[in-house]
Amino acid sequence: MLQIRCKNNNVTKSFPEGTSLLDVYLEFADEIKLPHPVVSAKVNNVSQGLKFRLFQNRDVEFLDAREGSGHRVYVRSLSFVLYKATKDLFPASKLFIEHSLCRGYYCNFKKKGNDPLTDDDVQQIRTRMQEIIDLDMPFRRTEATNEEAIRVFTDRGFSDKVKLLETSGQLYSDYYTLGDTVDYYYGPLVPSAGYLKVWGLERYEEGLLLRVPDWNNPSQLAEKVEQPKTFEMFAEKTRWDIIMRLSNAGDVNKAIMRGHASELIQVSEALQEKKIVQIAEEIDRRFHRKKNPVRLVLITGPSSSGKSTFCKRLSVQLLACGLRPVSFSTDDYFVNRVDTPKLPNGDYDFDNVETVDYKLLGEHLSKLMKGEVVEVPEYNFVTGKREYNGKRLRLSGDTVLIIEGIHALNPLLTKGVDDALKYKIYISALTSISLDDHNWIPTRDNRLLRRIIRDYNKGAFTAQQTISQWKNVCQAEEQWIFPFQETADVMFNSALNIEFAVLRIHAELILATVPKNCPEYSEAHRLLKFIHFFLPISDKEIPPTSIMREFVGGSSFKY
Repeated sequence: MLQIRCKNNNVTKSFPEGTSLLDVYLEFADEIKLPHPVVSAKVNNVSQGLKFRLFQNRDVEFLDAREGSGHRVYVRSLSFVLYKATKDLFPASKLFIEHSLCRGYYCNFKKKGNDPLTDDDVQQIRTRMQEIIDLDMPFRRTEATNEEAIRVFTDRGFSDKVKLLETSGQLYSDYYTLGDTVDYYYGPLVPSAGYLKVWGLERYEEGLLLRVPDWNNPSQLAEKVEQPKTFEMFAEKTRWDIIMRLSNAGDVNKAIMRGHASELIQVSEALQEKKIVQIAEEIDRRFHRKKNPVRLVLITGPSSSGKSTFCKRLSVQLLACGLRPVSFSTDDYFVNRVDTPKLPNGDYDFDNVETVDYKLLGEHLSKLMKGEVVEVPEYNFVTGKREYNGKRLRLSGDTVLIIEGIHALNPLLTKGVDDALKYKIYISALTSISLDDHNWIPTRDNRLLRRIIRDYNKGAFTAQQTISQWKNVCQAEEQWIFPFQETADVMFNSALNIEFAVLRIHAELILATVPKNCPEYSEAHRLLKFIHFFLPISDKEIPPTSIMREFVGGSSFKY
C-alpha cells in the first residue's frame, strides 16, 4: 500500500499501487472542500493530470482553476475541444491558437480556400463544442517513442508538431486523443470534456476569441476587455514572423541547425531598431508641430519588459533627430519608506501608485512645461528617504523630457500636463514564438525567465525567491499597469524570435537550483520543460545595445 499525503489538509491515507489521482481526490473530497471544481493536482510539486497513477509514496495537492497550473490545464483542455469542433465541421481547416487577448485567447481560423469566417460558422463551432462537452468525451493520453509520435503527426499533416518533436531531442513524447481527433500538448489535460463548464466563443476581427474562466472566480467568464492596440501589436509580430520565416519553435530550431542563428539575431535586432527609429521620428514630428508640440514622453510596461534599455535606445535615436532627451525615473519621487503603503501580510507594497508622491511630481512637471527651473529629488534606497542634492532641471528649446516607470501612463502622475503634449509608449515582451499551432507560450513566461536570470546574476534574489514573488508582481500589473496600456500612442514588442534559444543556456542552470521540496519547484520544472524545446545558442552575437543584454548581462548602457 502507498502512503499519500494530501497537502490541502495535511492528512495521510493508504492507497493501492496504481491508484489514480482522481480516486485519491474522491477519498479526500469531503475533507478538503475546495470552493471550485478540482481540475488537476501537483504530485511532489509537479503538475499532473487527474488520470495520473501513483506507484510510490507521494505528496499531493489538488487544484482548481484559480491556481496557475490548474488554470493552464483548463484552458489547454478547452483549446483541444475547440480544435476538435473545427476539425469535425471543417476537416480541411487550420486553427492557430495564437495569444492571450481581451482576457481570452485569440485564434486564427483558416477555412478551406481561405473563405471568410461567418457568424453561422461560429455558431456551428459553439454548438459542436457544447455537444462534445455534454457527451463528456474523455481525453486519452498516449506515451510513445518520439519516432512513433512523429509518425502519427506526419500521417496527419501536422508539420508544426513534426518539426517540434524532430528537434526536441526527446526519447518519448505524449500525445492526446479526443474521440478520433489527435493533438499534442506539452502539459496535462482534465480527464474529460465534461469538466469544462465555463467558456465562450465569439468572432473577433477575422478570427475567434476563446473566452475562459476568471482567474479569481472560475465559476464565471473572465470579463472581456477590448484591446484593439494590443491586437495590432500582435498583428505586427505576425508580420515580423513572416519576414523571419519563423512561426514556431521547430522553425527556430531548424534554422539554428542550418547555421542561421547569427542571421536570425541580426534581423531580429534590425526589426526592433527600425521600430525604435519610427517611434523617434514620430516624436520628432510631433515635437516640431506648431500646435501643442510634444514635450513629454512617457514609457511604461510590466516587469522585465526592457523599459530601461528601450529608454536608452530611444534617447540615442532622438539625439539623431536633433532633439535633446532628458530622462528621470519616477523612483526618485518615492514617498519616504515609513509612508509606503503595505500589503495585507505587512510587506511594503512598492508597486502601489501611492508609493509615488505623484502630487509633487505633477507640480514639477507643470513647472517644467512652463520653462521653469525645478530641483528634482533623488531617492536614497539605503535610508529610504527622498533627498535634495542640488540636482536642477530646466527644459530648453530642443529638450524632450522622458519619464520611465511602471506608473508612467497612470494619469494621476501627469494630470497637470495637457494630454496633447504627451507621447505615451507601452512596451512588453510579447512572446516571440509558439511551440506549435496549438501550444502558445504565455507572455508572462518570457518576462519571468528574464527576471529570474537578471535577479540571479545581480545577486538580488535566488530563482526560488523570484518565483515566489511573481504572483504578487502579476497582481500588481493587473491593477496598476494593464488598465492603462490601451491609452498608449504606440506599443513596442521587446521580445526576439531567437530569445528562448539564448535564454535556455542561462535559465536552465539557474532553475536547477530550485529545491524539489519547495512550492516554487512546480514553476521551475514547468519552465525548464518548455525551454528545453528550444535548441540552445550562445549569446556572444547579441549586440551590447540589445534589450536582451539588460537581462543576460554585457550591456554597453549604464543603468
